[in-house]
Amino acid sequence: MDSEEDSFIRLLPQEGPQDGGSESPEQLRLEIERCKELYSALEQDRAKLQMVKEAVDARIQELKKEELNKMFEQQMSLTGDIERAHQIFAAKDENNRLRQEKQFLKNKVDELKKRVLWNDPVMMLSALPEKKMIFKGHIANKEDMNKLMLTPLIHYPLPGGSALVTFEEAEVAQRIIEMREHMVELNCGEELEELDWCRVRVQAVPVEILLPSALEIRLTQNSRSILVSDLPSLDMSKDDLLDKLELFFSKTKNGGSEVESREFLDNSSQVVLTFAQDGVAERLIEKGHTQAFIKGGEYKVKISPCMNGDITKLQLQPSRCPRTVLLLGIPDVLSAESMRDTLEIHFQKASRGGGEVDALAYVPAGHTGVAVFVEDTG
Repeated sequence: MDSEEDSFIRLLPQEGPQDGGSESPEQLRLEIERCKELYSALEQDRAKLQMVKEAVDARIQELKKEELNKMFEQQMSLTGDIERAHQIFAAKDENNRLRQEKQFLKNKVDELKKRVLWNDPVMMLSALPEKKMIFKGHIANKEDMNKLMLTPLIHYPLPGGSALVTFEEAEVAQRIIEMREHMVELNCGEELEELDWCRVRVQAVPVEILLPSALEIRLTQNSRSILVSDLPSLDMSKDDLLDKLELFFSKTKNGGSEVESREFLDNSSQVVLTFAQDGVAERLIEKGHTQAFIKGGEYKVKISPCMNGDITKLQLQPSRCPRTVLLLGIPDVLSAESMRDTLEIHFQKASRGGGEVDALAYVPAGHTGVAVFVEDTG
């Protein structure tokens, strides 16, 4: 740094008049010039100090960088060379990126699976209730592997004053139909003479029913309903069991919500529960099973999708029952039991064209009935 003589200009005031009078203009001008010189000297010192400060700050930054580089190099020397450290950092970054991409793809696949399962009922077969099956020795052709076999269950209305007679032999039924009209003797009392008997005339006609020849069914899933199966066998009524199930599945801690309706499926021990909110059924179906608390016990029940079947195409063709005959025009002159016995006795007589009767159903006049036809496996 410059010496004090170079940095500062000492300006000493000149001696003024001894008499204490006012300064002359020339003296004032000189004083102003000295002040300007002092200001200029101070300004130069300030600039020099600023330059020195900036140089010191720059040097401090360089020293800090050098110190950081030394510390970094010392750290790298402990774990390997600098190039290896860069490779490790790059590998970690790539590993994190791949892990995030894997999780993203996994979430995408789970979402697609859920969408496919929800919209394609065929993919949900594994989630449907289990049904015990047993092999009975029947072997089908290879061509029938992909066919859906339906067991017909035909409801046939019967008018009043009619009867259905099923014979063991189809030839007997055909003979009765060909004879068409039959005179049936009615015994109106015990130990009566032949003159006390009365006769009724009935007509025998074939039984023709409509059977499906082509059927297409569209399966859809009810988004708010579940099918609960594997229910325990408890000493309680169906209504009480429904109350217990509704109480359990209506609680949010069990994954449920408000139950809108509940019902037992016909001829099964499975229950359909329908919730009032969307999304509840889907969450329960994803679980597959749950531990239900029923009547003080804990039971594992299965939760499956609830499928609805809509017939989109149905073709019917008439079919005649080969062993069954419909009798019409039967008057209401005997009790139902007596009329059934009389008709069976009459149509079992070979002399009347009949044969062995397998089944008989009678509907008195003024009443109606429904006959249920099933597949003849005999």
